[in-house]
Amino acid sequence: MNPTGLELPPLAAAFVFGLLGGAHCIGMCGGIMSALTFAVPPSMRQPARLAGLLLGYNLGRVTSYMCAGVLAATLGTLVGIAPGARLTLQVIAATMLILMALYIADWWKGLLRLEALGRHLWRHLEPLGRHLMPVVTLPQAVALGAVWGWLPCGLVYSMLAWSLATADPLQGLMLMGAFGLGTLPALLATGLIARRLGTLIRHPATRTLAALAIIAFALWQLWAVLPTGTMDHGPMNGHAGH
Repeated sequence: MNPTGLELPPLAAAFVFGLLGGAHCIGMCGGIMSALTFAVPPSMRQPARLAGLLLGYNLGRVTSYMCAGVLAATLGTLVGIAPGARLTLQVIAATMLILMALYIADWWKGLLRLEALGRHLWRHLEPLGRHLMPVVTLPQAVALGAVWGWLPCGLVYSMLAWSLATADPLQGLMLMGAFGLGTLPALLATGLIARRLGTLIRHPATRTLAALAIIAFALWQLWAVLPTGTMDHGPMNGHAGH
């Protein structure tokens, strides 16, 4: 079985990474979700309407993740033409996953420095988001969520490195989609559920187990693609024998 195709293991792993990054999502995007909700005119804050807008925001956000995954993977196809470049991309991707694990476990916050890379783009996109507020229609919510999806985020960048290494636009799209779906529980939860979910995700034992699982997955990738492993079954390799 080729574990880098569109089979369950890599997509399930991407979903779990999004789920385990929920603490970061709650901390970074929870305030945004609240601000978007309060930006809706009071006369339009019926539960059904708010639920629809909430889903619209997240549909736009995940769609942006998927578009970014396609762009990253397409770049990977160009870079991967150079001899040895594919292996380098795979090692970088595995390293980024380890950095993600260190962040989730609260052992090292170096991943946050990568967010500075996206701030220049975000300065141009943020005004577009402001022009879409207040949100009163579903298309507005989806558009605003699409802008929000480009907010600088170290966890997203880690997953984009994985998409880059696949050098396959379809895989990049699917991986980022699975990751985006994994972030939904934390961002869709409200009130008591959000507090309980946040407490569970932030618990040191949960974060440690999550980090160890991600590190194990990344090391498995490295073992498979480095000379000591089995190149024909590399977890980033979309085609056997590359």
